[in-house]
This record gives sequence, structure tokens and C-alpha cells, in this order.
Amino acid sequence: MILRLIVFLPLFAAIVAGFGGRWIGNFASKLITTAALLIGAALSWPIFLEFVAGHGQPMTVTVAEWINSGNLTVPWALRLDALTAVMLVVVTTVSSLVHVYSWGYMAEDPSQPRFFAYLSLFTFAMLMLVTADSLVQMFFGWEGVGLASYLLIGFWYHKPSANAAALKAFVVNRVGDFGFSLGIFGTFLVFGTVSIPAILAASPGMAGSTIGFAGMRVDTMTLLCLLLFVGAMGKSAQLGLHTWLPDAMEGPTPVSALIHAATMVTAGVFMVCRLSPMFNVSPTAMATVTYVGAATAIFAATVATVQNDIKRVIAYSTCSQLGYMFFAAGVGAYGASMFHLFTHAFFKALLFLAAGSVIHAMHHEQDMRYYGALRREIPWTFWAMIAGTLAITGVGIMGLFGFAGFYSKDSILESAFASGTTHGGVAFFIGALAALLTSFYSWRLIFLTFYGTPRWAGSEHVQHAVHHVHEAQAEILDDSDSSHDHPVKTVEGTAGYHPHESPWSILVPLVLLSLGSIFAGFLFEHQFVSAEAGDFWKGSVAFSEHLAHAAHGVPMWVKWTPFVVMLIGLWIAYSAYIRSPEIPGKFVAQFPGLHKFLAHKWYFDELYDAIFVRPAMRIGAFLWHRGDEGTIDRFGPHGAAVVVGLGNRVTARIQSGYLYSYALVMLLGLLGLATWVLTL
Repeated sequence: MILRLIVFLPLFAAIVAGFGGRWIGNFASKLITTAALLIGAALSWPIFLEFVAGHGQPMTVTVAEWINSGNLTVPWALRLDALTAVMLVVVTTVSSLVHVYSWGYMAEDPSQPRFFAYLSLFTFAMLMLVTADSLVQMFFGWEGVGLASYLLIGFWYHKPSANAAALKAFVVNRVGDFGFSLGIFGTFLVFGTVSIPAILAASPGMAGSTIGFAGMRVDTMTLLCLLLFVGAMGKSAQLGLHTWLPDAMEGPTPVSALIHAATMVTAGVFMVCRLSPMFNVSPTAMATVTYVGAATAIFAATVATVQNDIKRVIAYSTCSQLGYMFFAAGVGAYGASMFHLFTHAFFKALLFLAAGSVIHAMHHEQDMRYYGALRREIPWTFWAMIAGTLAITGVGIMGLFGFAGFYSKDSILESAFASGTTHGGVAFFIGALAALLTSFYSWRLIFLTFYGTPRWAGSEHVQHAVHHVHEAQAEILDDSDSSHDHPVKTVEGTAGYHPHESPWSILVPLVLLSLGSIFAGFLFEHQFVSAEAGDFWKGSVAFSEHLAHAAHGVPMWVKWTPFVVMLIGLWIAYSAYIRSPEIPGKFVAQFPGLHKFLAHKWYFDELYDAIFVRPAMRIGAFLWHRGDEGTIDRFGPHGAAVVVGLGNRVTARIQSGYLYSYALVMLLGLLGLATWVLTL
């Protein structure tokens, strides 16, 4: 009963707010949806803590019979185990705090019932995904979060950029979902069922078997796992199918936190961990997951170093952290992968919501180049952002205490090294480099936003600069030249402009998420990644006790590597943005090609535009003008119309009004009929 309540309350709230919002009003819509999620979070934590205490037992709750067609039987059932309990806590906690946060952030939006209905619908779909007992039910939730993300990213549909971003997310995810659906079809073909427990139990017996695919024989489990992983790549924005994720920033900031922290983008990681016994059967699939995850981690980290939009920095950070989760799964450290998913949900939601608070304070300005010296103006937001940054960079003292990321990221790197495989060793060194870059771009964000000189319109520094610019221009410009662009941000039309702290509806979620970012790793490390963590997981993931022991026994230089690279990244950021602010400009001047390459995000968008978009547009234009208009319309509707018109002209001449003309036509008709009959 409790599990059903957690899952279906958001759906009920979404229906009420979505269809009845115009009658019950903004306040009632927000209250109903937020209360539903708060109740869900309050019910989820006891379930999770019961598993933490070792008392929780896996169970399946059948809701209804769903599909019965031949050999395919799919009941609508909710699966509860340790893995589900972790995801219930993550999804409901972050979603409920995002709902509360949205009370303040979306207070002036005229479509609040629609927004809160979309948020709740998104949460329901994600809950359906994580409680799925079959691949078909998982696919239902999978597509549900895709639909809801499309609606949320394009929520401000009057903005062309938001519409384009929503469409891009939808199309790119369809590519991944096509692979996922093929994986489901193949799994049913091989195992004769879509029941996840039945598939996982039978997977070890399929080792070494082959199946026909594309005219050749391939390893069965490798094929199935790679097809399923394509779906994970799309949903979790891995390299190649990542291009939708940065553009998703066009949605409201609460959407960014919900999609990028705890829900949609973690669906792929959850799916791989849920199906971990399948992946363990195929070393090739495991190596592929590792290499893709490591490549994504380093790619996104490099791009984040040159971003100026505060939300895009955090978006690429999300992409990079998801890469960590995948290569952890690829080396068999599923507990570490889920541990990082768990801690990441807190500190990444915190970073996004804190960024939203900064944007709110700066009158919707998102460019960090127009920030600076904000720590005294918005102190609560500043300390929340510091907590999130300490968590994501993995600050901690071994043996004493660390922030959330200190435990989870270190566990991933240690597990990769301890795996003893080639792909594990590659992932370790790439992950260490990505950790250095993570520290750099995270502290770069802090220094550009909260330190240095104020660069926002209305500050005394900018007012003084604008005054001197105007004086200098007055000597060389006449009064008619009013279109000259000033080198600093103008203060015209911004009377009273000044950063301000956000309301409590925004700050309270920041405080709670800060607590999670500080203590989540310290409190739950033992349950997720210790050698005894198998007692917690209870078979819900393929936990390797041997790998856990090996990870804890790696050399000391491996344990110290994440901390050292974090300090190096911090030192570089401090040197470049506090001690010697001229360094970034000199670096760009020295390496313009590298900066351009990173600023264009490795040219993936341009590459896809050249390979897919432009040819598709040319083919579409050809089929439109030559096919549709030139052939189908010409010889179809238009051609028929021309023939009818010509026939009308002929018959019009016959309709002369004279009796002898009609008699002649009748006589010719009779002669023609008689001739036809006689010739039969």
C-alpha cells in the first residue's frame, strides 16, 4: 500500500493540477503537487533506512494484469529491493525540494499549474521506471520521462530556443530509445520473457551462446547488452548522444535540477545496474561501457572549462559525472556507481538550484562574466554553492571526514584501478585527469561568481567604469551617435538594480541539499561500497565482494591521487582568476585553436549538422519540390483538375441549347453502343 502511494500520488497530483489548474488556481495546484511529493519523500526514507539497517526484504507488489498476448505476459507490478529503495529516496527527495524551490522561482510565471503538473508527471514516470519488474514496464517509465522532459524543456514555448532544445532532446533520445527497444525485443526473443528477475536468473546460462544479427553470428549477451546500453547512452547523455543535454538549459532552472541531478539522466545508470548480471556475462560489453564512460567524463570536463553560462558549466559537469558512474559499472563496481549516483543527486541538485538563486539575484543574467563579488550580496547562496563545490570536487581528509563526492568518486577511481583490467586502468587515469578539470571549472565558477571585482550593472565599480567611458566618448562622438556599444554593461534602464538574496522558499531547499552534500557520503559509505555491502544490496545488483576488498587495498598513491589532483585544479583556478586574472586571456591568445575547439564542444553539433541535418534537409527539399509538387501534385490532384477542366471545356461546347445538337449526340451515342454490342 505504501509503495503504491509513493508511486501514484504524483500522477494524481499531475492530473489535478494539469486539468483543473485553471479552476483551482495557482496556490491549490502548487499545494497539491508539492504535498504529494513531500508525502512520497516522507514514506521513502523509512523504506531506505530499513534496508540500511539490514531489515528490509525484497518484494513485488502486483497492481494489475496488463498484457496477455501469446507467450507475452506482463503484469503491472512494483518491485521493491535495495536498489529501488535508493532510487525512491533520490527521486522523491530531490523532486519534492524542487517543487518547494519552484514556489519562489516560478512565482511570477503565469502558467504555474501547468509547470507543477509537468514536474509531478515527470516524477511519476521516473518512479514507474525505478520500480519496474519487467522491461516493458521500464520502457513505459523510460518513455514517460522522455515525454515529460520534452514538455519541461520547452515549457517557455514562446522562446524559439526552448522549442529547438526540447525538439533536440526528443530526437536524440529517440535514437537511444530505438536501440533500447531493439534490446528489449532481442531479450524477449532469447529468454522468452520480459520479467527482469527471470532474465537475470537465466543470464549466466547464456554465456558463450551466439545469435544471428545483420547476417552474421555474434555473442548473444554482448549484442543484447550493447543494444540496451545504446538506450542508456541516450538517456544519460553519453558521448555521441550527449548533445541534447547542454541545450536542455533552456528550460526553467528547477527543471535543470530535476532532469540533470536525480532523475532522467540517471535512468541509464540505473538500468545498467539493474541488469548488471546480464552485463557481467559479456566482458566486451563491460569494456565498452567503461571506455564510453571514461571518454564522456574527460570530454565534458574539458568543455566545462570554457563555458561562461553558469548553468551550462553545471550541465557539462553532470555529463562528466555520469561518465564516472558508467565506467564504475563497466569495471564491475556497481555499488560505487550507485553510491556516486546517490551523492551526486544531492550536490548536483544543490549546484543547479544555487545557480538558479544566483540567476534570480542577478535579474536572470546567466553569464558569469557579468557577476563578481557576490558573496556579500547573497551569502546564503554563496555558502550553499561552496558546499556543493566541496562535494563535487571531493574535498576530505582520509580517515576523518569528507564531503559527499570525496567518498563516492574516490571509490570509483579505486575500484577502476583495483579491477586489474586494461580498460579499468585507462578509466582510472582518465578519471583522475577529469577530477583535476572538475576541480578547476568548479572553483572557476566560484571565483568568477563570488570573488573579484563586481562586474554587474549597478555596482559602483561598473558605474565608475561607465562614467569614464562616457566621458571619453563625449570627446569623439556627437550627440547623434547613440548606437555605440560600450565595452562594459550599460546601466541605462536598470535603476535600483542590485543583487538580492532569494526568498526562503528557495533557500530552504538549498540548506537541506547542503546537508546531503556534506553528510551523505560519510553516513552511507559502508552500506554502498564496503566489503560487507553485499548485505545491503541483497542481490539487487551484482555486487563483487572481491573487487570491494581489492579497492580498499590499493596502494596509497592511488588513494591520494584524487586529493592531489583536486588541489592542483584549485591552485590553477585560483592563480588564473584571483591572483593573476590576465592568465586566461593570455592562454586564449597563446592557444586560440584549442580554445575554439573546446568552445565549440569538440564540434559535435557541427559534425552532426553536416552528416545528418543538412543532408536530411536537402533530401526533404528534393522530395517536397520534385516529388510532392513536381510529381504527385502534378500528375495527381493538380493533373486530375486540369483534365476535368479540359473535359469541361469540351462538354460546354456541346451544351449549345439547340435541339438538333442534342439529337445528333444521342444518335452518335446509339451508334457507338450498337457497334460495341455487335463487335462482342
